Amino acid sequence: MLKFFNTLTRKIDEFIPGGVRKEAIEEYPPVTIYSCGPTVYNYAHIGNFRTYVFNDLLHRYLMFRGYKVVHAMNITDVDDKIIAGSVRDGISLREYTDRYTKIFLDDLETLNIRPVEHMPRATESIDAMEEIISRLQEKGIVYELDGSFYFSISRFPEYGRLSRLDTREIKAGARYDADEYHKDDVRDFALWKSSKEGEPSWTIKQGAGRPGWHIECSAMVRKIFGGTIDIHTGGVDLVFPHHENEIAQSEAAYGDTFARYWIHWEHLLSEGTKMSKSLGNFYTLRDLIEKGYSPRALRALLMSAHYRKQLNFTLDGVKASQQSLEKVDNFIARLHDLPETVAKRADIGSVCNRFVDQFTECMDDDLNISGATGKLFEFIREVNALIDADMITKNDSEAIAAVLEKVDSVFGFIFFPVSEDGNVDAERIEKLIQDRKDAKVRKDFAAADRIRDDLLSEGIILEDGKEGTRWKKKK
Repeated sequence: MLKFFNTLTRKIDEFIPGGVRKEAIEEYPPVTIYSCGPTVYNYAHIGNFRTYVFNDLLHRYLMFRGYKVVHAMNITDVDDKIIAGSVRDGISLREYTDRYTKIFLDDLETLNIRPVEHMPRATESIDAMEEIISRLQEKGIVYELDGSFYFSISRFPEYGRLSRLDTREIKAGARYDADEYHKDDVRDFALWKSSKEGEPSWTIKQGAGRPGWHIECSAMVRKIFGGTIDIHTGGVDLVFPHHENEIAQSEAAYGDTFARYWIHWEHLLSEGTKMSKSLGNFYTLRDLIEKGYSPRALRALLMSAHYRKQLNFTLDGVKASQQSLEKVDNFIARLHDLPETVAKRADIGSVCNRFVDQFTECMDDDLNISGATGKLFEFIREVNALIDADMITKNDSEAIAAVLEKVDSVFGFIFFPVSEDGNVDAERIEKLIQDRKDAKVRKDFAAADRIRDDLLSEGIILEDGKEGTRWKKKK
């Protein structure tokens, strides 16, 4: 039985897509998921990627369990920072956001994060925003001031249900326009901001202007899914005010439940504290790759802790993650060199089935990925012991590889894709890799490092493993 901790109920709930229990998973309608995506004004940092790796893990595991999935993740392509950046660079809003959207999508691919079914842009959902605002106006929940339209939280009695906010703290009528909030901001929020000179604007029947932050997600959910969704995901910092406000405007406008399950993950710390450029612990994905760290190791590390626990990201942690993956690679290498026959053959089918059952039991329990990863290494140790005892044959290796591929449909780091670019000279790169290997044999480590650094400067990443050195083109 698959269960999630639901922020709305504050308990671990059985997952029932569509809200109606069925006899078999195949009978359920597609699971509908909406995830808050990036605001595309700069490079995403490694803390952001914990979010996107978790979204990917959730999506992959639902598919592993046999559910059909329709997943949407938005692109916020208008807010104060984006407008300031496009003005600073002297380019249009679309040119500016296209630049960082491409960078973001390239980074997702680098981390082996699968594409979602829908990736809407906020600026392409203005019509849906207009509909929500109009419905709220008809119900008397919106008021206008100086061309901007605000949601009156005092007129929505259920406000605070997600965040457990004491509604007595609400400062009715105090208007809040900014795209960023602090924890003590409990105020009416802007649905539509009146146009300002020098800012991009759109015209709806309420007038010219641009959307408030919160209305964007509600509009995109409604436009894609048409009604109640199964799962809404995001970081704990979004519970209030963003997700609280999404619920308020959506449920006040349409009268139906906005989302059945709310799944939130904890923050990522960097070297034990909040990331800060001044502390030297602020990393983008590309920073880490340029330092020589493997995207594969980064993916494994980012999903190593349970999503409701803080993850302390350290460079030593990345190295430890790489070492763990080398154990996996060593194990896979052993499978290629097994005998045709043995005197006493193990029941490898039972071993594989038990592993998959244990993996599934862990993941069904609120996506316990750390427990599931532990079961992977227990499986590897058990099979290695059977190989040492001469109880595994070459035929058995096919069943073992198949079960690894099965669980890797969730992990995404065992058989990590290695991309090659047709525009590079693969033969030359392979020769340089051999030269580097020869230099290491001669103990000329300076020459080996120089080859690696020269290739990195050309955008070629080397990944060392027990099976040899692999290379890929940096995004």
